[in-house]
Amino acid sequence: MKKFVKILLILILVVGFVYTLYYLYAKSEEKPVVYQTEIPLRTDIVKKTVATGSVVPRKEIEVKPQVSGIIDEIYVEAGTMVEKNDRIALVKIIPNMVSLNNAENRLRQAKISLENAKIDLDRNQKLRDKNVIAAAELQPFTLRYKSAEEEYKAAYDNLELIKKGETSNNKSATNRLIRATIRGMVLDVPVEEGNSVIEANTMNDGTTVASVADMNDLIFEGNVDESEVGKLKEGMDLILTIGAIENETFDAVLEYISPKGVEEEGAIQFEIRAAVKLQEDQFIRAGYSANADIVLDRRDDVLAISEALLQFDGDSAFVEVETGEQEFEKRYVETGLSDGINIELLSGVEAEDKLKLWNRSEPFVPQGGRR
Repeated sequence: MKKFVKILLILILVVGFVYTLYYLYAKSEEKPVVYQTEIPLRTDIVKKTVATGSVVPRKEIEVKPQVSGIIDEIYVEAGTMVEKNDRIALVKIIPNMVSLNNAENRLRQAKISLENAKIDLDRNQKLRDKNVIAAAELQPFTLRYKSAEEEYKAAYDNLELIKKGETSNNKSATNRLIRATIRGMVLDVPVEEGNSVIEANTMNDGTTVASVADMNDLIFEGNVDESEVGKLKEGMDLILTIGAIENETFDAVLEYISPKGVEEEGAIQFEIRAAVKLQEDQFIRAGYSANADIVLDRRDDVLAISEALLQFDGDSAFVEVETGEQEFEKRYVETGLSDGINIELLSGVEAEDKLKLWNRSEPFVPQGGRR
């Protein structure tokens, strides 16, 4: 029995020793490195920088009243299309008591003068009818009566203007009506019926009754960093991406670059403006935030490769072209424009060449044009 146990222990030790040797050998055996390859592709290379900002109307006009008072009626709401001189609102005038008292006193004086001139004219007209006086002597009384009559009408109209903002003879010329000064869309009506409004004067900007803008003439207003502004020039193309409008881009043309930068959060930013090109069926709401890709340079439909394929020898760039199964040769190439991911190839390789992806390897897995 003891002999059997002894033989069993020796067998176990031998088997364990052999397994350990095999495990260490298998672990030390290096797997062959299999490099991936890629083929060149034809694509568009666009070098660009990004500016953040918003889309706003080129001209947004604030419509203000010509007289102070209380909003009596409002004829539009946000989103209404208006033509120039269309009615926006009507103001009920609250007259100044001093001006009202002076106007009423003027009217009373004018009435007295008119009545007195009428009496003098009637008396002298009777004398003229009896040929007691000549026609020339009647003329001053007629002139004085007509002047008094005109003064009375003027005083009456003045009183109406102070009280109502319009006259009985010409209600269409009232300054109570607030009218649109341009053609466009009403963007905002910040007042309601019953609100008090103030006319614009030297001491006050006046109350804004409505904001009107031409929504067919929009611009992008944004900022670019000082490190990028030197690459920009007027006339460059922009591609706008608006977060609120998915799967759609808008074209724009850069038309203004600020000559002075402004510090924002420790960085110097320069303002830019670009005219937005809208198609007939496109509509953008004012104030949308947007990102603008500013195209610094571009190449369309060119042969390009991923920058991960490039290797460098001093100032020269080269790639490794597969000549056999996992066999490569060094080949120098001439490169062009890069967008940071892909780079244009001017010469050195052909479209069907398989290029070594030198900084990445994995077991050989065929994947069409890449492996």
